[in-house]
Amino acid sequence: MRIWIDLANSPHVPFFAALGEDFRARGHELEVTAREFAQTVELAEQAGFAPTVIGGHGGRELKGKAGNLFARARALRSWAGGRPRFDLAVSHNSYSQIVAARSLKLRSVTLMDYEHQPANHLAFRLASRVVVPRAFPDAALRRFGAPARKVRRYDGFKEDVYLAGWQPRAGAIEELCESLGVGAAQVLVVVRPPARDALYHRFDNELFDALLERLCAEDDARIVLLARTDAQREEFDARHRSENVIMPRTALDGATLISAADLVVSAGGTMNREAAALGVPAATVYAGQWAAVDEELVRQGRLTRITSQADIHALPVVRKDAPNARRALGVRAQVADMILEGMRAEG
Repeated sequence: MRIWIDLANSPHVPFFAALGEDFRARGHELEVTAREFAQTVELAEQAGFAPTVIGGHGGRELKGKAGNLFARARALRSWAGGRPRFDLAVSHNSYSQIVAARSLKLRSVTLMDYEHQPANHLAFRLASRVVVPRAFPDAALRRFGAPARKVRRYDGFKEDVYLAGWQPRAGAIEELCESLGVGAAQVLVVVRPPARDALYHRFDNELFDALLERLCAEDDARIVLLARTDAQREEFDARHRSENVIMPRTALDGATLISAADLVVSAGGTMNREAAALGVPAATVYAGQWAAVDEELVRQGRLTRITSQADIHALPVVRKDAPNARRALGVRAQVADMILEGMRAEG
């Protein structure tokens, strides 16, 4: 079978890199497109995808986002329509790909793990199959127009797909720390700022700035701040310049970086769940509506929620104990099966 994967954001790359290995092992052929946004293309190339780059980001304004979505959908339709016919289009809620696939009468599978994304209304209605974690609320599926016949649920979290069996290459952590200038006795904190341009993030996050100030005051800590865009990097460089803060300008291997970290703090979701999968202490300072998958990680004791200045001051910034990884090894094959079954899914 011929499968078309579209990568719309950086976290999609390791997820589909793992699934791509599974698809190829089963004899399927892949072609990959990617959106020029954040580190998506750079990471895709590092993963060996050789993607066709089509379209970019629509900016923060809703009008620009809507126009960009459909403009990219037209570009993707033109690209896909000129290729040997695909059997299936797959993405993690790439709205443009789903629209393009529907216009080409091509079956599509979308995966999603955040029930408060408004654009789920479009993706869930147009896709042939919707694949979500078991924790995803039934009410949200119904609200977004996904009938039970097109929904499949998998155990665990999407990060288990690519991290459950992952181990760092021998010496990789030491090499990374040396390249970043982080000493063996220092506390390494990996920080991810809010996704301020995302449709689901239409608010300020004052707690994140307060948290960053607290981390910068820790003499023994080194903060690797992973800005989402060049503009965000410049903003934080101007506001939080400190010898404790390291802002890489090239994409790093995320799993190795998280494994090296003593603490991961994010105002988003994926990196925190990656830390939870690898057994690294994680805290969230996300100020929006919480995902059910993150609530589950809090219940499991794998994620700390920061909601106040008191929580910021109480956060331990220390060297971590031995990691306690989840090792949910069956999730990857389960998700791959659900996607491939989408070739026969009802539209």
